[in-house]
Amino acid sequence: MEEVLTVKANINENDLKALNSSFDNDYLGTWANLAKENIFFKETFNEILDESDKPHYKWFLGGKTNISYNCLDVHLKDKANKTALIFEDELGEAQTLTYKELHEKVVKFSAYLRDLGIRKGDRICIYMSLCPESIIAIQACLRIGAIHSVVFAGFSAHALRDRINELEAKLLITQNAFIRRNKKVELFKFAREALTENQSVTDLILFDRVTGDTELDEDTNALKKSLDIKIHKPIQDLLADKYADIQNLTTLEPEWLESNETSFILYTSGSTGKPKGIEHGTSGYILWAKLSTNWVFDLKDEDVYWCTADIGWITGHTYVTYGPLANGATQVIYEGAPNFPDKNQFWNLIEKYKVSIFYTAPTAIRAFEQWGLEHIEKHDLSSLRLLGSVGEPIGSETWKWFYENIGKSKCPIVDTWWQTETGGIMISTLPGVQTAKPGIAGPALPGIHAEISEDSLLHISKPWPSMLKGIYKNPERYKKAYWSLIEDSYLPGDLATIDEDSYICIGGRNDDVINISGHRLGTAEIETALAKHVSVLESAVVAIPHKIKGQGLVCFVVSNNNSGDLSNLLTAHIASEIGAHAKPERVIACAALPKTRSGKVMRRLLQDLAQGKDISGDISTLEDKSVLEAIKSRI
Repeated sequence: MEEVLTVKANINENDLKALNSSFDNDYLGTWANLAKENIFFKETFNEILDESDKPHYKWFLGGKTNISYNCLDVHLKDKANKTALIFEDELGEAQTLTYKELHEKVVKFSAYLRDLGIRKGDRICIYMSLCPESIIAIQACLRIGAIHSVVFAGFSAHALRDRINELEAKLLITQNAFIRRNKKVELFKFAREALTENQSVTDLILFDRVTGDTELDEDTNALKKSLDIKIHKPIQDLLADKYADIQNLTTLEPEWLESNETSFILYTSGSTGKPKGIEHGTSGYILWAKLSTNWVFDLKDEDVYWCTADIGWITGHTYVTYGPLANGATQVIYEGAPNFPDKNQFWNLIEKYKVSIFYTAPTAIRAFEQWGLEHIEKHDLSSLRLLGSVGEPIGSETWKWFYENIGKSKCPIVDTWWQTETGGIMISTLPGVQTAKPGIAGPALPGIHAEISEDSLLHISKPWPSMLKGIYKNPERYKKAYWSLIEDSYLPGDLATIDEDSYICIGGRNDDVINISGHRLGTAEIETALAKHVSVLESAVVAIPHKIKGQGLVCFVVSNNNSGDLSNLLTAHIASEIGAHAKPERVIACAALPKTRSGKVMRRLLQDLAQGKDISGDISTLEDKSVLEAIKSRI
């Protein structure tokens, strides 16, 4: 493989050696120097790391900064007229915002939030598609110190309601609808449903994303009256004279947050039925977002960067909303599907905007491969110089296809491993310095102490600045979920191996978390949703390999409904409870589940059955062997 970045890489071989040596000699001092060099602090920190209440580590104590200020204001002197965002949707609507224009919109919207009474520490839910308004809303929340929690626009009303209620959110920001695959997704409809059992939201901000669509109808007025919720449509308000004097508004100080104050809470699935509210701080998070974006993507001032992730996931936070902007980059954001209006869509956008860095998920890459080369070969992709993979292990064959057919065998691939909890990329090659190995993520990044235990558990043995603060309202779950197996080490829940070059290959999970198209779902979360349906007595969910998604779900259900096939009914129920991305590949009705004498469901047997395999392993503890034959007859 030809590595084309060796000469001009942001980090060359000597830089990497010096950085690693600095971390080895003075771990905390190196982090402190990087923070001072890369982050604007209104007040300098007085302590690098407080370990007195571990695993609740605190970084850069006493320092005061603002994430939005570090993404926007710091660039106004030198990059005010540089393009920050290039937006396009699948209907071809396009919009470009410079750093000055984006800053003005964020400042105006933050003033609007303040006028609504939103203050530092208030929790705000954002339920929006990937569009400029959503990024503006997120940045505006941080500018005034409000804690944002983005809820993926594909989640159901039930999922939105659960997050609003746990957060006791004061404000919901949403939109009337958006268009995907030429169909209208009515977010406001779901938002209304989510608020019917709300006790905390007092204001709702509604953007008219689809022009001339939803007006305040009778149901909305009834909602407003019964729940005393004020509904605001800010577009016209923000054009009013009150916000016209942008010069005066720009002099309004942002809220300067102490380094460890919470900036956002993002929910992620775990091995229990309830998603975890992952809390992230301020200084450490934005430091690593900036550094890892610069190092891993070798980001240059002339680059056009495109990460295809949605803002509802951590990748859309760190590598869309924050990291690229903190580096003063120009980036593309796209609201739509990769195969609409046709399967040329991504390649059209890369050619049109001369994208040079392309960061996407293995699920998408496998779909591209399946669609065929004819959609790729008619486009000029010569602007590409770096490719990236995120969300799940890419696999060696998919890696090679990506390298040869999208990168034309000249673009390095960064195969990145990280999580919602880690805040940013932890394991990856650095382009131009470390040669990638197909299907293997690479070494830990400088400053990250990733190790493999004797039983193949990946763990991080030293705290790092962008690490999660904890799980919202649940400190004991935080300790048990991440810190209970290996003393003073963070356990991400992944199995891994390491080779002689310290390259780490990520394997499967060591818990009941399934990765579907890069989206983590707990089996218990699906089973909890199924249990809510009146027809379901008991269920068990397992993962099977899927050519496109990586993994798919198969649900085994014991039902009290003998009226016929429950598949469509329960598939729709899961989509309603969690979201369309959680739909199973199959729902299999059965009279009983295979259990041990102690009553534990033997999931490995169900996994074999779901894949059409012969039953393997010891079944001596199975209470009733006839259950397996009965299930086989239904598959």
